[in-house]
Amino acid sequence: MQYREFNKLGDKLSVLGFGAMRLPLNGDDPGNVKEKESIRLIRYAIDNGVNYIDTAYNYHKGKSEMIVGKALKDGYRDKVKLATKMPVWLTNAYEDFDKYLNEQLQKLDTAYIDFYLLHNLNKKYWRKLSGINVLDFVDKALQDGRIKHIGFSFHDDVSLFKEIIDAYDWDFCQIQYNYMNENFQAGTEGLEYAGSKNIPVMIMEPLLGGKLAKRPPKEIKDIWDKAAIKRTPAEWGLRWVLNHKQVAVVLSGMSTAKQVEENIKTAETALPGSLEQEELDMIKKVSEKYRSRIKVDCTGCGYCMPCPNKVWIPYNFEIYNDFYMYETDRYSTDMYRRLKTGNQAASACVECGKCEAACPQGLPIMETLKKVDGILGK
Repeated sequence: MQYREFNKLGDKLSVLGFGAMRLPLNGDDPGNVKEKESIRLIRYAIDNGVNYIDTAYNYHKGKSEMIVGKALKDGYRDKVKLATKMPVWLTNAYEDFDKYLNEQLQKLDTAYIDFYLLHNLNKKYWRKLSGINVLDFVDKALQDGRIKHIGFSFHDDVSLFKEIIDAYDWDFCQIQYNYMNENFQAGTEGLEYAGSKNIPVMIMEPLLGGKLAKRPPKEIKDIWDKAAIKRTPAEWGLRWVLNHKQVAVVLSGMSTAKQVEENIKTAETALPGSLEQEELDMIKKVSEKYRSRIKVDCTGCGYCMPCPNKVWIPYNFEIYNDFYMYETDRYSTDMYRRLKTGNQAASACVECGKCEAACPQGLPIMETLKKVDGILGK
């Protein structure tokens, strides 16, 4: 296993972290986790050098923390750095911070959390947390030893990311980053900004929820096949992320032994700056080819929202694009079915036209929503 060391942390962390958000399931219900198999996978990863385990309050309908806690019995807790996240959407008063942290300590059955994150920060949550003095709570929890390092995970634009970075002496941060998301949310600009402040970065979604690891469309496979060194799509994706020196840990939501084994092998040699320029050029060609398959050039800005009839317009377009870009047939149709259950699908559009009047890109939203339903509704 490769380990990276940052003065800010004082610890050597395995570059591969085990993300406990996609544990093996019985069926499709994320709350119905195969507990024994999950524990076995987590322990196998630890036995083979992984020392960063990441979970969160809401993963697997609240069961992930409890399962991780069980996996870290029998001496495994002393072998790892444990990370979990405050459910900021549930905190509305200062007292809530203590309430949820103490509950998480109990669920994890541990006296302290090594890496604690303010989960899913965006403008709304950051303003709310600032108004109820979250940073005072952070200072208190660090001083009393319930947490050892403080950071945040992020989902918004890069300007807000920089604002949050500058607001506190963070130990680390966590962003979504992969070769398809160089300019998405914090992106490369945010990664380099954090690096300039000596703040280590943990990476989530390095394979875009598995979309970059699955069997690729033929035109993408043809590009990979031309590489001098043969690697799986998952290995190319992880190596691209780990090629960046600012990255401390890449989190992978592994649900099979094969995934754990392959990712551990990749992590051993994916050093910063180890990719050759011709390999980087090839990965760029892959990303460009994927983008050429986009059907709706929606940026997800949200100006079309809220829809008077509750259609979740940007997400309808996202899963529609995924259907064509990554050939996520089952995933996209399943997500669309869930949107229908919540009356948020494209089929609920009544063509009032308010979304098109608000769209800064002038997209033909109403006509495109009909196409979404025509494909995914089947």
